[in-house]
Amino acid sequence: MNNKAKFNRYAEMLREWSGRMNLVAPSTLSDIETRHFADSAQLADVLPNNVHVIDLGSGAGFPGVVLAILGWNVTCIESIGKKVSFLTAIKDELKLENLEIYHGRVEDFIRHLPAFSYDFIFTARAFAPLVKILDYVHPTNYRLFLLKGREIESEIATAKQKYDFDYKLIPSKTGDGFIIIIDKK
Repeated sequence: MNNKAKFNRYAEMLREWSGRMNLVAPSTLSDIETRHFADSAQLADVLPNNVHVIDLGSGAGFPGVVLAILGWNVTCIESIGKKVSFLTAIKDELKLENLEIYHGRVEDFIRHLPAFSYDFIFTARAFAPLVKILDYVHPTNYRLFLLKGREIESEIATAKQKYDFDYKLIPSKTGDGFIIIIDKK
């Protein structure tokens, strides 16, 4: 199955499963390709190649599953069982051997990572405020590639009260949000 077929099947399954559970806002189901797939896929322009990506709070798989379809090795972290069932069904249906799914909380997953001994690439979309994400990843050598909304400046100001970090903002190609990239100092 080529990537186009995988994305088509992903969209079909997202519509099917969304009728049974709240995976994404119903108003976005008519524009899955732009609102979810293209929005997530824009990370491919800034992510390093040949890295393992850890997607925080994956929900319906954005951006983690999209990045797995595009070739990255990805671990999706999701605590809600119904969403884990959806992610598992997507993984099996699309035969994504480069996708791992962790059923549990982000803080539990990160607690078991080797602190400061490896570099970790984390992604997230519609997961948590920036300061909360920094709270989670702080014990690691991290690089963050986050899809954030138009309120990012406020989130940065709040996070700067607790953490010292440099960042790069890239305007979104699909809306009025941003990609924020943060490397641990």
